[in-house]
Amino acid sequence: MTPESTGNRLGSFLGAFVLGAATGAAIALLTAPRSGRETRERLKGTLADLEENIERVPGAIRKAASRAVKAGQVAFEQARDEVARGADHS
Repeated sequence: MTPESTGNRLGSFLGAFVLGAATGAAIALLTAPRSGRETRERLKGTLADLEENIERVPGAIRKAASRAVKAGQVAFEQARDEVARGADHS
C-alpha cells in the first residue's frame, strides 16, 4: 500500500465521518423543540464549528499519513533485519 493510497483512504474516511457528524447535528437541531430563531442561531454556530473542523482535516490527514509511512518503514526495516539474521544462521 503506497503512502498516497493510505492518505486517500484516511481522507475518505475522515470526510465521511465529518459529513455524517454534520448530518446528525443538523437533524438533531432541526428536530429539537425550539423556535425558528433559536434553531437558526444554533445552525449558524454549528456551521461555524464545522468549518473550523474541516480546516483541520487536511493537516490531520498529512500527520496520519506521515505516521503510517514511518511505521511502515520501521516494520520493513525490522523484517529486513530479521530476514538477514535468519540468512546468517542458515
